[in-house]
Amino acid sequence: MSGVQPFFSVLIVNYNAGELLQNALNSLKKQSFRDFEVVVVDNDSQVNPITNLDVEGIPEIRVIRENANHGFAKGNNLGALYATGKWLALLNPDAEADADWLTEIHKATQRHETCRVFACGQINMDEPDLLDGAGDAYFAFGIPWRGGFEHPISELPNQDSFCFSPCGASAVYERELFVEIGGFDERFFCYCEDVDLGMRLQLSNEKCVFLPDALIHHKGSATSGRYSRFTMYHGFRNRTWAYLKNMPLSVLVLTFPGHIALMLYIYMRNMGHADLQGMRKGMWHGLKDGWALRWQSEYTVKPTREAIWNLVRSMAWNPVRLSQRGVHVWDLRPA
Repeated sequence: MSGVQPFFSVLIVNYNAGELLQNALNSLKKQSFRDFEVVVVDNDSQVNPITNLDVEGIPEIRVIRENANHGFAKGNNLGALYATGKWLALLNPDAEADADWLTEIHKATQRHETCRVFACGQINMDEPDLLDGAGDAYFAFGIPWRGGFEHPISELPNQDSFCFSPCGASAVYERELFVEIGGFDERFFCYCEDVDLGMRLQLSNEKCVFLPDALIHHKGSATSGRYSRFTMYHGFRNRTWAYLKNMPLSVLVLTFPGHIALMLYIYMRNMGHADLQGMRKGMWHGLKDGWALRWQSEYTVKPTREAIWNLVRSMAWNPVRLSQRGVHVWDLRPA
């Protein structure tokens, strides 16, 4: 290692991604901004173990081989411990970054000097005319969605905007902030850990800026399956965990009945093409354990009134927005 702090540490948490991981690394070789390192955390891949990675052309790289599958949350936390960059730029192993991805993020850190969290634009890798996401959005009754998922790419915003939180597939955090707030809640394992962290950041008065010109191409659920039992269980459980753990009590009392109704609706809507047992267990464990997480001090924030109000303003309240699952961003305001 050179001993000089890089501007970015690109974190990749790998589990059985195989050649997709190499494709992700190949996209990093082409980056126009060169002041970065890569930290790959391999969660004990068995089906497609890491062997003979071609890393020529990457400025610096560390490959951390673990002997257990820690999940996305803990994997990124481990990566952050090894990282030395000022900024953490997360990249899923089933994603590929545009050549100017890091350049655009770097320019944004200069434009928005007080911002410590950024979200990137995501394009559907298999259908490039569709969005994979424009930051995460959050319905006040406890339902997050990836903004603009599978909407036409023409809906991508044309300027920097605020959004609720970054999607973990391409999230950007100032490393010092990420460490201070505790990183991802490792109990989530994977799915909605980015939303949980986004809520804690909102409750800490940290705003997220969406960058439409910092683009990645994302395959999505390539290693876990979109409607598998694993995905349904963790998605349903963690959605409720994030809501019960973080929502301020005054808002929780108002929205909790609606949360239950929406979870039941989502369950019925997915009948026929998703794993029902995974959804049922996820809902039950989400409700049963979510209340206990609320009263634990780990991975929680004690917000000010101003922070609570900022959270309330950052959430969507119109159910039409949730049903459409479109892009949900708003104009930049003075911090």
